[in-house]
Amino acid sequence: MVDRYFALANTTELPHTEPLVLDRARALTDAIRTHPSFTLLQRSRGADGSEYLVVNIECHDVPGQNRHGILCPERAALVVHQDPVRMLEVLMLRKSFPVLMHQNQATADCPASLCLYFEPPASVFRNWTPQRFLQRILWWLEKSAKDELHMADQPVEQLFFASPYELVLPWNYDTLRADPTQRLAAIRGPERPGQGLTCNIEAIPSDSKTRLPPITHISLDLPPIVHGTMELDPATLGGLADLLQGRGVDLFTPLQAEIRSTISEAGVALARDTQHTVIVLNVPIRRTPEEPPYVCQQRAFLAVAGGYKLGESMGALFLHDGKYFNAGGLIGAEPKTEWRAQALLPMAVLRYSNAEAARRYSGITDPGPNAMLIGAGSLGSAMLNLWGRSGWGQWTVVDKDHIKPHNLARHTAYAQHVGTPKAEVVAELHAAMSRGASTVTAVIADACNFRQEPMATALKSSELVIDASTTLEYPRAVSAEDSLPRHISVFITPNGNSAVLLAEDCERKHRLRTLEAQYYRALIEQDWGGQHLDGAKTFWSGASCRDISVVLAYSRIQAHASTLAEQVPLASAQAEARIRIWQRDPESGATVVHTVPVHDEEHRRIGEFDAFLDEGVKQSLRAMRRSQLPDETGGVLVGYYDFNLKAVFVVAALPAPPDSRGTRSGFERGTEGLRERIAEISRRTTGIVGYIGEWHSHPPRHSARPSTDDLIQLAHLAQTMAAEGLPGVQLIVGENDISLLQGTVLASG
Repeated sequence: MVDRYFALANTTELPHTEPLVLDRARALTDAIRTHPSFTLLQRSRGADGSEYLVVNIECHDVPGQNRHGILCPERAALVVHQDPVRMLEVLMLRKSFPVLMHQNQATADCPASLCLYFEPPASVFRNWTPQRFLQRILWWLEKSAKDELHMADQPVEQLFFASPYELVLPWNYDTLRADPTQRLAAIRGPERPGQGLTCNIEAIPSDSKTRLPPITHISLDLPPIVHGTMELDPATLGGLADLLQGRGVDLFTPLQAEIRSTISEAGVALARDTQHTVIVLNVPIRRTPEEPPYVCQQRAFLAVAGGYKLGESMGALFLHDGKYFNAGGLIGAEPKTEWRAQALLPMAVLRYSNAEAARRYSGITDPGPNAMLIGAGSLGSAMLNLWGRSGWGQWTVVDKDHIKPHNLARHTAYAQHVGTPKAEVVAELHAAMSRGASTVTAVIADACNFRQEPMATALKSSELVIDASTTLEYPRAVSAEDSLPRHISVFITPNGNSAVLLAEDCERKHRLRTLEAQYYRALIEQDWGGQHLDGAKTFWSGASCRDISVVLAYSRIQAHASTLAEQVPLASAQAEARIRIWQRDPESGATVVHTVPVHDEEHRRIGEFDAFLDEGVKQSLRAMRRSQLPDETGGVLVGYYDFNLKAVFVVAALPAPPDSRGTRSGFERGTEGLRERIAEISRRTTGIVGYIGEWHSHPPRHSARPSTDDLIQLAHLAQTMAAEGLPGVQLIVGENDISLLQGTVLASG
């Protein structure tokens, strides 16, 4: 039927003579032409600059009578977007193509769009090749037809003596008292079981129209008194006045004056009086009459009477026609004594901590840097909570994500924060704890866009950046930027048994990228690396293919966050780079620390790629060459490509397999045990590190300059690696030098 397939709207078919513009489209075309299951039918360009490759797909692993009705062949449009950040789309053009779970949202009059990847585009493009992309399409068709794609557990897509009464002052109480734009009010706290009460002094803008809370706050600065014995708290206001008079201090006069100062000529309505009054006495203490005060003690008392009623009982105010007026100008008024019988409850005066006090309580002397935290997830929020409470650092937090319900299992957030950006949540929680003594600045942005605002400005003002993003994008990308501050990367392994710290040196000679590669080498060479990244379980936090989260107890997050929160300040205080791993036995709680030596990095340019290897790899290569002299030796190179950065990282050089043959004039690498070794390396590093090429040595007194045979070997290597869409790397170790080459099969057409 003519209308069996969807037409591509807003596209123009390209003649065979017109070249494609987009790099990925050209590479994908070459891959299609060499793949037996794909046939290129048409090339088109969309109005937005996207390029379309219409193909027939013959997936012979699709059962002929599958219940969903997936056919062999199927027709699809492979869409390469002009925006390189966007993932390629696969549009199934058959109008009767089944509606299945792992498809992107579409309308009935549009082609079905396959959901090929669980990971976000940045992660996919890290090792994406057109060949792998085509294989992924075949995998999707086969698994969907066999009902093996949708995992079973994934949801369907959808102070005097102690007193039980307390008054808590702001950390900046003295400053607030002197600020004419603020007025202080006492706020009664929640009821406590048994005897006791806590009130907080809060600052309210002077121009606020908000009715004052039902407790009047009066603060009096009294003259200094000489240190003496502790006093019993008086039960009445008269008793307090007598006690202070015995120390040479007049309470009555300043108290009257303070109450009068709150009344204007127009008076105050009776109804505006409060129910209680808190009187805070600020009393400087001298050791001797001759010495200046060495401390200012504070004590508070709660009177069960409003401030204006108390003023009336003292003769400071008078009540007329339902309003209180200032009695200071009355002639012949009799002194009043009712105030002396006013009952008082003594209140211990406490004060919220500022950052300096928090550090003192925590045993920290260093105030910490002006720092930035990348990632406000479970680990980042836990560490920031610890640093904030200990007063270490002044923080800007960057995160673009928001709180989802499942995050509450291991995040400092609460239910009321669901839907709120994580950076705002941690800033709000810090403010609730510090009450303005220190602040956390929230930046809702993609940290990888560090050249754009507001990231660029935040980075410029930072002295240290802590990366807790748990991604590869940010640490690798910032490693290429010379103008950025020192970085420290921290993360917890997926099984929750280990914590890792990668700290650049203060001059950033050792960037996160080389620390990452050297960490992987330790994983594949050390016994402890065998199970380091094992045991990660996942659960579906939503209906989307990407709504996958790791099963991990909050206790493990807290245990490692505590370790890292202590170790990051220690590492930042040292000039040297550091790689350190804390491996914890979940059964016994015992922790073993592994320290990995840090080697200098070497950067070379090979082909279109930046190649990175470190002195540790080179030392190993030289040692293996020396051990076999005068014969040649060799083996394979393991590492990883990052196509987002156009970089290749050499992690390690493996020794010659046992069945290899080396002579003074040549080397033939064997294969015994090699496949298993490569598989184990991939398993230990969760698929990151794998085979990238070959290495061999040259005999004594020979340089690393490639011979004709070496170039032939490189050509063979390039052809072999082309099946994965990867270049091949060849490394040669000479008497005094090391050469590094890359082989790539050039695209035809």
